[in-house]
Amino acid sequence: MVRIIAGEFKGRRLKTPAGDAVRPTGDRVREAWFSILQRPVRGARVLDLFAGSGALGLEALSRGALSADFVETHRSALATLKANITTLKVEDRTAVHRVDAVRFAEQLHPGQYDVAFADPPYASGHAARLVAMFRVNPFARIVSIEHPADQPIPGDDTRRYGDTAVTFIYAP
Repeated sequence: MVRIIAGEFKGRRLKTPAGDAVRPTGDRVREAWFSILQRPVRGARVLDLFAGSGALGLEALSRGALSADFVETHRSALATLKANITTLKVEDRTAVHRVDAVRFAEQLHPGQYDVAFADPPYASGHAARLVAMFRVNPFARIVSIEHPADQPIPGDDTRRYGDTAVTFIYAP
């Protein structure tokens, strides 16, 4: 079970997709992640790449983000994401894109978002690819990526939480 940790929807439960195709970010990691991004999230245009249930983008909306775009391709994750958006009644502040997250990011313009979250499949290599892409085209002011702690990626600040790490990359 995943729940919204703070803000407007604090305590609300989110559905998660069945099966093991999606790995929800644990509450402890999300809480630490958002304590770091507390100020930048308020009033922000947020991008949630590899969105899964949408927990990161929905947490951002709960904490004052202006809007959130979710990018996901997995069918059951999309159904769950849309159900969570409907449950929280935030349809007017969200957009869901059914497209490959890396391809989506490749099409973005510099500064298109304020804050971007990415929680790619751990074994995919997408985390390092997103960092390299962001260095050439900073499509947000801040990109933060969850990855295994034992597989570091190049970034500006990495925080470790057990076997999980979150790396932050800031636009120049």
